[in-house]
Amino acid sequence: MPVVVACFKWVVDEAYIRRGAGGALDLSSVDYKIGEYDRNAIEEAVRLRDAGGGGSVGAPESAKGVKDGLSRGMDQAFFVSDPYFKDLEPSQTAAILAEVIRTRIPQYDLITCGEGSSDLYAQQVGPRIAELLGIPCVCFVQKVSLEGGKLVADRRVEDGIEVVEAPLPALVTVLPDINTPRIPGVKDTLMAGKKPVTTIKKEELAGSFEGTLKTEAMTASNLERTGEKLAADAAGIARFVDSLRKSGVIR
Repeated sequence: MPVVVACFKWVVDEAYIRRGAGGALDLSSVDYKIGEYDRNAIEEAVRLRDAGGGGSVGAPESAKGVKDGLSRGMDQAFFVSDPYFKDLEPSQTAAILAEVIRTRIPQYDLITCGEGSSDLYAQQVGPRIAELLGIPCVCFVQKVSLEGGKLVADRRVEDGIEVVEAPLPALVTVLPDINTPRIPGVKDTLMAGKKPVTTIKKEELAGSFEGTLKTEAMTASNLERTGEKLAADAAGIARFVDSLRKSGVIR
């Protein structure tokens, strides 16, 4: 019976982000949600649990996120909650989650992570967790199954699809097209409140979890388009080529 751990993150809902003066990001009225890619990680963990009759656990970063994750089919959650754990960068997030899994969930078969987070999208947390735990890691997975103590995964590569096998326990990062995340119903939400949740504080974990990166500023992206309508004749084509030459596109 497989035990599958899904790691997920409570992130800013980008629909509420506004552009402030000078291009600064206005986060004063934002709402939060489970990251889009992490929803696929949760769904795949639950799917594998249902297929094999095992259990699934989550490690989120928000109390509201705990209930949301549990309503999506998880059996229990480990809630990493501490004021110190704010605005974490990938190496910190991976170190914290690896320590939680190592000390709280010693017997597991598979860890699922999203391809990247919806906010930073660094694509580092999954591979870093696997490295810290000393287990195999398969990234960019669009299909996975557990068979006879090993995982079989289809992973997307530049030239097509690569089918790989790895011994369990292992970790996979999943692509959005691996599944369609379920939408929790009223019954699912009510049942989520009855599932076990273990809250974990910083002092309960070994390690300092110091960051290695410093964010100096964040600004909104700016896209400027300049367009010119040209006639479909020799003169228009000549102007088009001249414009490309002046902009340095061609020489």
